[in-house]
Amino acid sequence: MSRFRRLFQASMDATKRALSGNFDDLMPPPERYIFNFNSKKELTKWHLYSDSEYGGLSSASLQIIESENHTTTGIFSGNLSLEVTQGAKWNISRGGFCGMRSKKFDGFIDLDSYDTIAMKVKGDGRCYISTIYTENWVNSPGQMEDNSWQSFVYVPKDNWYIAKIPLARYVPTWRGNVIDAEMEINPSRVLGLSLSVNAEGGVPGARSGPGDFRLEVDWIKALRTQ
Repeated sequence: MSRFRRLFQASMDATKRALSGNFDDLMPPPERYIFNFNSKKELTKWHLYSDSEYGGLSSASLQIIESENHTTTGIFSGNLSLEVTQGAKWNISRGGFCGMRSKKFDGFIDLDSYDTIAMKVKGDGRCYISTIYTENWVNSPGQMEDNSWQSFVYVPKDNWYIAKIPLARYVPTWRGNVIDAEMEINPSRVLGLSLSVNAEGGVPGARSGPGDFRLEVDWIKALRTQ
C-alpha cells in the first residue's frame, strides 16, 4: 500500500470511529515506549560515535547487562579525552565527546500527541545531552542533514532517576551549536534519538572534565502530561 493510500485509509478509519461515538479510540495512550533496554537485541538499534572519528582519543561502548533480580538495562560508558592525535585528517583543537545514536526508524514515528520525553536513568553526576532528530524541513535548501533538537539532562549519581524533558525545552542545533532563529520542533516526524556527553559544558554543579563516564538506561518514553 502506498504512503498516500495508508494516510487516506487512516483518515477514513478515524472518521468512522468519530462518527460512531468511540472517541476514546482516537486518543492515544498517555505514554509510549520508544526504547526499552530489555534484551541484547536492543543493541542493534544503536550506533556509537565519538571524537575519535575526527582525530580525538575518546572512546565509548554500549552493553546490555542483567542485574541480580534478572532485569536488564543498557550501559553507555567510556572515557572522555581532550587530547587529539597529531596529523589527524580533521583539524580539531580539542576532543572530549561521545554519543549513542539510534539508527533511523523505519520511516518516522509520530509523537505529536505527546509533550514530554522521559527516561529512566542512573548516572555519574555528569550532564548528558538528549537529542531528537526530525525530518529536514527548516534547514537551508540543499542541506541534507536531519534537523536536531537538544536539551541538557543532569543525571544524579548512583541512584535511579526519571528525567522528564518537555519538548518545548529542546532547542534547534546544527553540529552542536544552537541556531539563533525562531523554530518549532515537528514531533510528528521524529527520525531518531541520541544521548551524548561532553567533557566540558553542561549545567552548573554537574561533574565535568576528562575521565570516565557511565550512564545506565532502563527505558525511554514519550509522555502526555497535559
